Amino acid sequence: MSSSESHAADQPTNAAVIPPVFILVRPQMGENIGAAARAMLNFGLERMRVVDPRDGWPSPKAVAMASGAGRVLDQAGVFGDVPGAIADCDYVFATTARGRELTKPVMTPERAMEHARALTAAGKRVGVLFGPERAGLENEDVVRANAIVTVPVNPEFPSLNLGQCVLLMGYEWRRQTVSVPPQVMEMARTEFASALEVEKLGDHFEERLGAAGFFYPEGKVDGMKQSLRNMWSRLGLTKAEVQTFHGMLRQIAFHLKGQGD
Repeated sequence: MSSSESHAADQPTNAAVIPPVFILVRPQMGENIGAAARAMLNFGLERMRVVDPRDGWPSPKAVAMASGAGRVLDQAGVFGDVPGAIADCDYVFATTARGRELTKPVMTPERAMEHARALTAAGKRVGVLFGPERAGLENEDVVRANAIVTVPVNPEFPSLNLGQCVLLMGYEWRRQTVSVPPQVMEMARTEFASALEVEKLGDHFEERLGAAGFFYPEGKVDGMKQSLRNMWSRLGLTKAEVQTFHGMLRQIAFHLKGQGD
């Protein structure tokens, strides 16, 4: 496939916002290309370009490793060099773990994808370069980028697998473009109990505990009941949990009554 054909093949249909294109530079193993494709699709990215893959193209090993993300590979553009792969990009990031002694902004993945979101929202085309597995991008590749992206990894072991690096960048892109609450409550086919239901549970506990002689001495009874009421309201009980507590109390009362007989 020629460079012009590759550019045409990986253009998205949505002309308003063009997601970043992830460019794998001289990848050495088809399995890593497949892993990168899978990581991209995990986070809604489908625009891949491959520069001078060592084992040729197409790659059966990449397809096998992609595991359901084959369409990313099917649409991938193939190029002979980096200049051709980034020719239509308005802004390019280069991912690297090594210092380059180049005067360029160095960003975290979070900041880079935040900037990428702003650029794409303005109609700009963004590319992200990923280097080969053994040594990463060469300086001649990095100098063509507008900014460097470095992951704050362990300085004693900074090397990231190609698929891992793509996964990190894809995750940050997704985080910047999809609103996801930092925490949700999984209700498991139930819902929170109403204030009245919690109140009735408190009544039931007071009744059973009173019959068992729990509230003693007399001077502390009000405080003890208040503490229990506070606990019930603080727990955030579900309807199912309230019913479970009622059932426990009824069973205990039934068993004790049987012993008394």
